[in-house]
Amino acid sequence: MPTYAYRCRDCTETFELQRPMAESSAPAPCPEGHTDTVKLLTTVALAGSAAAPAPAGGGCCGGGCCS
Repeated sequence: MPTYAYRCRDCTETFELQRPMAESSAPAPCPEGHTDTVKLLTTVALAGSAAAPAPAGGGCCGGGCCS
């Protein structure tokens, strides 16, 4: 189940909730009980290996083609 981040406009508390995607836009009261909250845009960290580095000497600036 996805995790969504929210921020309370009353107390500025940031909190997360796990809920189905179909409920992502539903109202989410903060842990203090305030109801004026907004869903935050967050980035997703993908697990796995990092991109392979560029080969040594390759590319414009690494290959000596820049003036």
